[in-house]
Amino acid sequence: MGRGSYKASDWSKLKNSRNLGNAANEKEIFLRNSCDPRFDPKFIQFREARDSEDHPESMPIIIGLDVTGSMGYLAEKVAKEALNETMMKLYSTNAVKDPALLFAAYGDFRDSSPLQVTQFESDIRIAEQLLDLYLENCGQGDVALSLLWHFAGSHTELDNYRKRKKKGFLFTIGDAAECREGDLRQTYERVFGETVTENIPTILNRAKEKFEIFHLFLDHNREKAQNIVDYLPGHTMAITPGEVDAIPEILISTMQMVASGMTIPECLRQWPELKRPVVEKALRDLKLVDKKKGLVF
Repeated sequence: MGRGSYKASDWSKLKNSRNLGNAANEKEIFLRNSCDPRFDPKFIQFREARDSEDHPESMPIIIGLDVTGSMGYLAEKVAKEALNETMMKLYSTNAVKDPALLFAAYGDFRDSSPLQVTQFESDIRIAEQLLDLYLENCGQGDVALSLLWHFAGSHTELDNYRKRKKKGFLFTIGDAAECREGDLRQTYERVFGETVTENIPTILNRAKEKFEIFHLFLDHNREKAQNIVDYLPGHTMAITPGEVDAIPEILISTMQMVASGMTIPECLRQWPELKRPVVEKALRDLKLVDKKKGLVF
């Protein structure tokens, strides 16, 4: 997957055809009332991010959205604005070469569909598949992050990793809810149709072999989700729900800091002044080491 290129004109056509105007709400945007089998991990052996003539150095990027009951506005925001902004700014800044995006929707481990995953794509199919996700809007406080980590580590085939030994990026975005721990064997069996006996640190370490992994809290009260902070030391950020407009700039800046060693001031200079304080606040949460320069950002 991942052929073609993302074009603003294609986005405009899709936006008009799906009535994605400012007045559209979550229920008008996401029409499904059950998980599309195309995105059900039980029926997916691998998601592939392959090199192609269009994209000879594919860079896999996973963006996981919390779709529990409190977070429906996030998917709505991404569908109407943030996805298009992220793609256009990825290309305009040349933050990474040949991006291929996969969207994941993760919920509560008790949900009927606690994880959904699209294909890795580089064109308007990114948005088309995002709009076909199912927003279950349930959840009781324990998010299923480890399901996505398991999928990223065990169910992806990436030329970026296989050929070039380079990592992609995995971002999860949600409010301050705990990552479900304990015995999850039955949940893995139900979601993936396979037996998984490993603990979360082992699952996460496998995913870290292929991806730089970050979590963006839409809530400053991170002590409510301390285990996510502990699992991803130096790789968590926080903004308020009212600051979600800056998500594209935060994600792209993070990639630039990791991929090319850009400093925070260098990242900020490329963004509008009104967004810089929010982006800076998020980036200052990170503790990243530049392997070439030996610097901690």
